[in-house]
Amino acid sequence: MTTTIDPPERRETAVDKLRHGREAISERWHHAPRWVRWVLLAAVIVFFYALPNKEFYQYLGPIPTPGANFTQVLFTVSIYVLLAVGLNIVVGFAGLLDLGYFGFFAVGAYTVAVLTSPSSNLKTLWPWLLVVPIAIAMTMVSGVMLGTPTLRLRGDYLALVTLGFAEMIRIAAVSSPFLKGQRGFSEIPHPPGKYADGRPFFGVLDARPYYWLVLTLIILVVIGVRNLTHSRVGRAWISIREDEDAAQLMGVPTFKFKLWAFASGAAIAGLAGALFAGKQNFVNSQNFELLNSIIILAAVIFGGSGNIVGAMVGGGLVAYMIERFRGIELFGIELYEYRFLFFGLVLVVMMIFRPQGLIPNRRRAAEFKDRRKEVIVGE
Repeated sequence: MTTTIDPPERRETAVDKLRHGREAISERWHHAPRWVRWVLLAAVIVFFYALPNKEFYQYLGPIPTPGANFTQVLFTVSIYVLLAVGLNIVVGFAGLLDLGYFGFFAVGAYTVAVLTSPSSNLKTLWPWLLVVPIAIAMTMVSGVMLGTPTLRLRGDYLALVTLGFAEMIRIAAVSSPFLKGQRGFSEIPHPPGKYADGRPFFGVLDARPYYWLVLTLIILVVIGVRNLTHSRVGRAWISIREDEDAAQLMGVPTFKFKLWAFASGAAIAGLAGALFAGKQNFVNSQNFELLNSIIILAAVIFGGSGNIVGAMVGGGLVAYMIERFRGIELFGIELYEYRFLFFGLVLVVMMIFRPQGLIPNRRRAAEFKDRRKEVIVGE
């Protein structure tokens, strides 16, 4: 006769309670009536459009940045959000580890600079609005050129190739006389538009119009990416991410869809680069360090790889977290100098307690939930 001994009950920790609370909120959201979700979504959009107005953000407590222009910080955050949405296509949906994504951002910015700036050797002086589609097309072509010989690689090997691509772009920007190195390109035109009194809508001092422009484009890009991920293309990306060999055996042309993912992500990065160049009015080699690629990748993983909302939240929080330390001193120490130390500590803690990210997609969240159950049973 054998007796079975039940394992001791596992006491619920504070982390478990927090996780269960998030899961309950997620369930309520997905089961809420459609009109409730639309109302909440509209309220969130209105909040972010109102955010750069001082009459609004002065009542938000510690959220405004004391050591930096808050509207400028919001523009930087919006650019990071747009980049995170683009990289999420490559890393989150298609499962391709890309360490050189910021290189496409540089291609977009330099395309605008070369074709619009009086400092350029070409002297074309084209308007900014005309060059933006060209910048997007150039980054898509560069994505296809990079992906065609390399997307047959996987994992670490693909990561090393994309890392090399980003370094090639940086070195070319530093050493090429055509790209001007650190002297860069000045007098890049701003986006068009004027007030009724003739003043330019997109000026030098007020960053709000640029933020509103990027925010509007983020909404349009998110709608496009969401429709794409719910189509045959998105289902192919997910099958490649889950098991590329099985997807290929089932007849999915994996190479073609991986190339689509690379080109789509590159196009969004090129758009972000064009917006950045139009706002800054100046582009040089110091704007495109390799560290930026790592930050964008960390933002996607931090927010939740494979989830559009998660990638947006991750990109926004990471950019804001880095800028938040500007102008803050503690015991005579400028905390901004140690911003990446704090950023690294947050990532380490995050990967220990919530490796799936802040807002993971349902499939990834279910996988981690099953793994937790296995660990608990094993204990």
